[in-house]
Amino acid sequence: MNWTISAEVPAGNIIVDRIEDDAAYIRQDQRGSTTRWFYWRFAVRGAQGRTLRFEFTDWDVIGTRGPCVSRDGGRSWHWLGRQAHPAPAFTYAFAPSDTDVQFCFCLPYLQADLDAFLARSGEGIRPGVLCRSPAGREVETLSVGAPAAAHRVLLTARHHACESSASFVLEGLLHAVAHAPPGAPEAWLRQEAHLLAVPFVDKDGVEDGDQGKDRHGHDHNRDYIATPRYPQTAALMQLAAGPFPPEVTVDLHCPWIHGEYNEWIYQVGSPFPDNWRAQRRFGRILERQAPAPLPYAQQDDLPWGQRWNAGPITDEQCSCTKWMARRPGVRLATSIEVPYANVRDVLVTPDALRAFGGQLAQALALFLQAPPAEADESE
Repeated sequence: MNWTISAEVPAGNIIVDRIEDDAAYIRQDQRGSTTRWFYWRFAVRGAQGRTLRFEFTDWDVIGTRGPCVSRDGGRSWHWLGRQAHPAPAFTYAFAPSDTDVQFCFCLPYLQADLDAFLARSGEGIRPGVLCRSPAGREVETLSVGAPAAAHRVLLTARHHACESSASFVLEGLLHAVAHAPPGAPEAWLRQEAHLLAVPFVDKDGVEDGDQGKDRHGHDHNRDYIATPRYPQTAALMQLAAGPFPPEVTVDLHCPWIHGEYNEWIYQVGSPFPDNWRAQRRFGRILERQAPAPLPYAQQDDLPWGQRWNAGPITDEQCSCTKWMARRPGVRLATSIEVPYANVRDVLVTPDALRAFGGQLAQALALFLQAPPAEADESE
């Protein structure tokens, strides 16, 4: 054998159990997580002209559209497609020029992608620093709109490191607000609101290739407590309680691999009645704005007390949106789940995710322009 498989790529994550001829037996590294999760990324080098088989030995961690593949060093990706195998495996026929090919569970989005987005966007999006991560990395903020505006919107993503679809949505939202033509709802946001985004809450996990869900010690999205364990959540709580009290908070996530409530976009219903009413009104607006390419339907939202969205509300395990919903002056605090690979029968692509982000910006503008009392009147 003269080919190799390696996790030595940005956000690499793989364990090689063994290699037999043209088959690799592999599994994702669960490091840092107490929950069985599914993120993986690796590179294969020196396999040009060969057809190889990759079988996961733990459980089926291949999504509904198969793996993502990059043949240009991680600059561009495409879905390979789900293949018929008796085991959780896929095969790949390497072209003669495929000296270095990367595979990933999902569409990756890392610091380099954020930097490229900011370079493309030009003026209008203002970078800043929220704090430093436990590993010493800068945890960025991105601002757009009017700093002195009365309306304030807080946007967060990647509380769980591997949830990369959220980053493309956030990118599309910020770009739409920064560059919308006069008269568009997004342009109203730019003029009448100040949007502050934290693109990588778990910055270290994103860059290191961790799962991020249910971390050993504490989950980032259960850290909105009296004594936060992470500097990022402590800084966000201090920001929201002081210099940037948000009127609206949107926390972007991705769900499980596949199946019910994992292949459509939905809001996670709040346990607080006033906030749930606000989510319902926002959902009606978003449904009108987002019929395609990635459709959102309000009926797909998951009310509190159903499926996994249940359990005790405690001060020791409080999420971002639950904490924000109880802040004075907050009209809406919502968490939106965006799938990795498909929404209903629609393929998830970076452009489709960005388009949904733009539609989300339109819905936020229309929500903020409506009187707060309308939330109760419309129920």
